[in-house]
Amino acid sequence: KLVGAYFKSHPQQQQAKFRKVKSFGNGIDLPDEWIRKDELYNYKKISTDIIPLFMLDESSYEGGENGDNHPIAWYHDFDGGRSFYTGMGHTPESYTDSLFLDHVYQGIVYAMGEKLTDFSKAKIKKMPEPDRFTKVVLASYFDEPTEMDILPDGRIMFLERHGNVKLYDPQTDSIRIINTFNIMSKFEDGMLGLAHDPDFEKNKWIYIYYSHPEKSANVLSRFVFDGEKIDQGSEKLMLEVATQRVTCCHTAGSIVFGPDKNLYLSTGDNTNPFESDGFSPSDERPGRSPFDALGSSSNTNDLRGKILRIHPEPDGTYTIPEGNLFPKGEEKTRPEIYVMGNRNPYRISIDQKTGYLFWGEVGPDAGNDDAERGPRGYDELNQAKKAGYFGWPLFVGNNYAYAKYDFEKKTIGPRHDPNKPINTSPNNTGKTELPPVSPPFIWYPYAVSPDFPLMKTGGRNAMAGPVYYSENYKSREGSFPDYFDGKLIMYDWMRNWMRLVTMDETGSIVDIEPFMDGVQWDNTIDMAFGPDGKLYTLEYGRRWNYKNLDAKLSRIDFNKGNRVPNVKFKASKNAGALPLTVNFSASESIDPDGDAITYELEIDGKVLKSTNGEFSYTFDKAGIYRPKVTLTDTHGANSFADVNVVAGNEPPVIDITVDGDAQFTPGGEAHYQVTVTDKEDGSTSDGKIPANRVRVTLDFHPQGYDMTRIAQGHQRAELPGKLTMAESDCKACHLMDERSAGPSYRQVAMRYAKDVRAVDILSDKILKGGSGVWGDVAMAAHPQLTKIQAAEIVEYIISLAKEEKEVSLPLSGNASFTKVSNDKITPTSAYVLTVSYEDNGANGMPSLSGTKQFIFKSTVPQ
Repeated sequence: KLVGAYFKSHPQQQQAKFRKVKSFGNGIDLPDEWIRKDELYNYKKISTDIIPLFMLDESSYEGGENGDNHPIAWYHDFDGGRSFYTGMGHTPESYTDSLFLDHVYQGIVYAMGEKLTDFSKAKIKKMPEPDRFTKVVLASYFDEPTEMDILPDGRIMFLERHGNVKLYDPQTDSIRIINTFNIMSKFEDGMLGLAHDPDFEKNKWIYIYYSHPEKSANVLSRFVFDGEKIDQGSEKLMLEVATQRVTCCHTAGSIVFGPDKNLYLSTGDNTNPFESDGFSPSDERPGRSPFDALGSSSNTNDLRGKILRIHPEPDGTYTIPEGNLFPKGEEKTRPEIYVMGNRNPYRISIDQKTGYLFWGEVGPDAGNDDAERGPRGYDELNQAKKAGYFGWPLFVGNNYAYAKYDFEKKTIGPRHDPNKPINTSPNNTGKTELPPVSPPFIWYPYAVSPDFPLMKTGGRNAMAGPVYYSENYKSREGSFPDYFDGKLIMYDWMRNWMRLVTMDETGSIVDIEPFMDGVQWDNTIDMAFGPDGKLYTLEYGRRWNYKNLDAKLSRIDFNKGNRVPNVKFKASKNAGALPLTVNFSASESIDPDGDAITYELEIDGKVLKSTNGEFSYTFDKAGIYRPKVTLTDTHGANSFADVNVVAGNEPPVIDITVDGDAQFTPGGEAHYQVTVTDKEDGSTSDGKIPANRVRVTLDFHPQGYDMTRIAQGHQRAELPGKLTMAESDCKACHLMDERSAGPSYRQVAMRYAKDVRAVDILSDKILKGGSGVWGDVAMAAHPQLTKIQAAEIVEYIISLAKEEKEVSLPLSGNASFTKVSNDKITPTSAYVLTVSYEDNGANGMPSLSGTKQFIFKSTVPQ
């Protein structure tokens, strides 16, 4: 709206006729018909608010795409100020052309205006500063959490895929399992969707969508929640979605209620995509129905690959609301269908004011367009103001059409028509002629999106979050501000970002902007606003099909008043031999409101104070210390941070020397020499550090290497479990490589390396104690540890079993650059020589790791 239009494309630079339609009238007169050479922009989404100054005459050049309405320079009022735009000026000659300079001068004079800007006329609300939002982790370490539901009293119920229902109580800050369901959890099935009834405070009804343990079906059921647990005996089975369980994939399963108390349920296409080369899974061969989404998503008589809309009735049945895609009784259709043509609409959302439906559509995998088969893969964030067909598996992205493909003959037919889509698959039990394809809302591929560049790049998994209205949370302390009114929060499970989507009164996109960038997210799988007006998020964790330490439930607090200081705390050394002098600094910390800060450092039982955030301390006893700095502003608001210091063991020092420069030529080689020195262990030079203890690898990175990681220094960060283990009594019974009273850590690691239950089994044993697995010696309990700390210890031990694929290179030798040919090298390609060594520990302190890398850069010019 500020600029007035959105760039689309331009042909090659050429001469064209510029036709004047209006003048600023400030004494400078420009030609009515202006013949000039320039780069001639085409536009999309041209605002109706602009006042054109010049229009392009498309008959005077080649490549115009806007027809008779092709403005190239304009002005307009905007948000209490003024905006001038010109599409001219893309040639060096323009800036020696007196007419063009007059044109730009007129625009500058207009934009400046004759009076000071009246900011009271500004209508657009200002985005609150990012540091007013704080992520507070409420609980963590979950077993594949899926969907959550926030009850009216603020308690949070959520599902774990393998059968658990958990309840978080903010009053006691506690979390517990309240039910365990018997379900089928193979592939992506399991506990899928959860929502409470709009009249929950009266009827206590909870709706769960889960995979039936015996039937080949996912079922929607209603239960009674008695305040402490779900009464599984109260189950009212409302709806069955028949599925195939021969192979995977795509369950969806999100539940949400609209403002009219209609229940919306998303279902996946239940189709295996892995034998379609990332394109349309439309395999019509006999016996291949699990590989054909034409039998599910584009089947008007099937509930898979849909978003269903029903109205629950008190007796546990449902009725069909008016306005669904097919009326009740229409041949070869299911009346429950509201939206069809979906692949995996994993998270859905309803704007409770407008009733608009939003959902994230997880798209297919093709990385590039194919001239014959069709488009690359796209994820979509879609909007439905009414019932509609959204195209899968015939279309994807901006209704880009796939070609009809014969999987048996490997032949390619014509592309599908979005205005008249046809489903002739033998697996289709519904209509042959489908409704015209509805337009998508937002779409983006793996690569940079030319339409929505803010979506970034990489793996994709679009999700629809809530739409906020501050009027629902008046006088709620800490609720989100009215800046968020009417905005949709969309997020991506894999890319770990959030975006605010601003829409106008018709639901069209006005703006998309980042929200909470820079905050660590670990695959957010659901989010919702609570009755307090705060945003709650549920994170799945980084590893797929795994009970993740980083799976967590969090709350996003908004602070509209005084902000706490932002702490930046660092140590000059994190480890070293005794006596160890360390300088600590919090001087780079800031107070976002400009308040003065006082600094206190708690260290080794002492409290040190500073006026500038600088401290120095000498450790004379071996130990693992966690110095903590606290910053307090003039209003009494404080924040803190800590660091780990290992006193008593000096980290190893690694040196790499290379003959010649730091560049590589395909097929060439470079001589290197590695030396490792450790204050306590000795060195490779004197033979006290054996060569087989040093790991040397050479890796090729075709698209370049993260130079930030190289610059971070050579000491590898130690896993938190390793330090926790060193502080406990583990060393009394266990050694790294040799059996003691108990097995060695490496023996434990090798036994449990492939056991997906290892973290649970071993962390419970650490906490509770046990015997019998490795002999008669009992393992003591460790109740002083938390569940997370015990799990971190196990994570470290299991990491010892990871077998490296590469064979270690010698300490001295030739790095050979033979992995790729010259035509595969890019200007950012690099070979990385990595050297790592873990010392033996000293003075009772744990071993420390050192890593150093040498980068051989490409000789290909930038």
